[in-house]
Amino acid sequence: MTLEHALVDSFAMRLVQRPREIDVLVTENLFGDILSDEAAVLTGSLGLLPSASLGVDGPGLYEPVHGSAPGIAGTDRANPYGAILSVGLLLRHSASRPDLAAAVDAAVDGCIAASVLTRDLGGSAGTSQVGEAVVAALATHATASVGAPS
Repeated sequence: MTLEHALVDSFAMRLVQRPREIDVLVTENLFGDILSDEAAVLTGSLGLLPSASLGVDGPGLYEPVHGSAPGIAGTDRANPYGAILSVGLLLRHSASRPDLAAAVDAAVDGCIAASVLTRDLGGSAGTSQVGEAVVAALATHATASVGAPS
């Protein structure tokens, strides 16, 4: 991975034109909010994106890019994939468990590949149904890939 510095306006254009070139984005909150919404268009839904706010000396804050989605709270319509993937980031960066993070990522990938999709992704699954599917997939992936902490 190579560190590059960029101005936000030219980076926003690059994000749309060549998103595969970007692995990690480090920015302050204002630009991060704007660029994450832009990136959501590329992924198909804001509900798919995890995020981490990391400091040098403290614990991280992990949450889906969409936040708590208060407008649809309690309706079983929120896409939980971003929140679940945020747990994967926590496992990778704060808990030093890349094995468990990989299992979370694989479980989510498997559910999406199996078309367990919420409405924002063109499916009909509710929040709870997606959560149950990920838990079931995680049991398979965790058993197959989890090793000792690294």
